[in-house]
Amino acid sequence: MRKIVACFFISLDGVVESPDQWHFPYFNDEMGAAIGAQMAESDAMLMGRVNYEEWAAYWPAKSGEGDQFADHINNVKKYVVSNTLDSADWTNTTLIKGDSFVEELTALKRQEGGTISMSGSATLVRSLLEHDLLDELYLMVHPIVVDAGQRLFEGTGQIPLKLVSSTTFETGVLSLTYSTETK
Repeated sequence: MRKIVACFFISLDGVVESPDQWHFPYFNDEMGAAIGAQMAESDAMLMGRVNYEEWAAYWPAKSGEGDQFADHINNVKKYVVSNTLDSADWTNTTLIKGDSFVEELTALKRQEGGTISMSGSATLVRSLLEHDLLDELYLMVHPIVVDAGQRLFEGTGQIPLKLVSSTTFETGVLSLTYSTETK
């Protein structure tokens, strides 16, 4: 059975929105290696509409020569959950209508394959948590208070998680992996 793993850059106060505005001073080779290892486990990506539109506008113009993650992101199978998109034309992308995402993702998880990874898409992650479809949450907690922006756990209620691993990077970023299985 495949796992869905959501990955976020997150501030100390829980903000996940616009990490491009606060994340990069903390990025180093150590973090790049951790992100690369997580990507290596995945053979598919899952995203919501907003993340898809942002990434589809940015990544296709990049290559592995200029960005260490570009080839993986551009070539991996991508699934986009949306009720408003009519098409998803980026290479290897499948559109999943939002009103059927629970059934389709449940079936996808039952297929053979690697991890289905997410990077961002907080609204979709909250829906996955609500429907018990998220298996792991990989957080890179940055030592900064951002104060404004969308928070990952807005309106989710109580969600018990189990810490699977933790690493502190030289920059002070905490790399934390949580399982949604609390047994």
